Amino acid sequence: MDKINTITKMPQQITVENLLEMSQRIKTLVHHGLVFAVQEDQGGIRSSRITLENNQIYMHCLQDQLPPPHAHTLQVSEVVGAMDPSSTLVHLDLAWGGSTRGRVHIRLSPNTPAARQFVLLCTGQTGVSYRNTKLHDVWNKGRPGECVLGGDYEGKGGAGGAGIIDICGGQYRGSYRAGDVGWGYCGAAKAAQFGITTRDREGARRFPVAFGEVVSGLEVVRAAANHSDITQVTVVDCGIVLNQ
Repeated sequence: MDKINTITKMPQQITVENLLEMSQRIKTLVHHGLVFAVQEDQGGIRSSRITLENNQIYMHCLQDQLPPPHAHTLQVSEVVGAMDPSSTLVHLDLAWGGSTRGRVHIRLSPNTPAARQFVLLCTGQTGVSYRNTKLHDVWNKGRPGECVLGGDYEGKGGAGGAGIIDICGGQYRGSYRAGDVGWGYCGAAKAAQFGITTRDREGARRFPVAFGEVVSGLEVVRAAANHSDITQVTVVDCGIVLNQ
């Protein structure tokens, strides 16, 4: 009880700089689930957990709930704004069969509209996100160029996933390597959808542009591609990595 009382008596406001320094004091707060990022808009106050896992600091997707009464809070805009736009790392947690199978880390291309949209949909800043969405197809399953498709946050089985910003501009490269994360829809109706290539195919153009690459967890995506029904695979959590 003395330890808990000491923690809860700490000043309620911390800064992003405090968080990134990750002193023992901050580690204690994070370990006890007492650090949250918050955002207030017309829909009210939403919050996202801040966690420390394997020495990486995660801001998870915003949810429609208040932080705990004794939580130390930061503004989401301050947390995201402190990130280096040239080195943005996000994560997707995939689950099927009643359990989470692993975490996929994706390094996004700097200063591209598609990458900015992906960050918004991993954090939920605009009110919609990839959290609790289903993967909906595997293109070229079992063959070179295999690609897992997801991102339909509207739940239309691959027919939805409207873009939340215009992503048609920017400089992108062709997608053909295993681990590439890309998009193929410039039209607004499906522009939030994405594909993760799981098998190399030189010159393959299923997704004409790539805006990121998987840096860890590709084996999780490949396992999802091999699942008997890809529509049973869910993105159960997503967010950004703060210390990269």
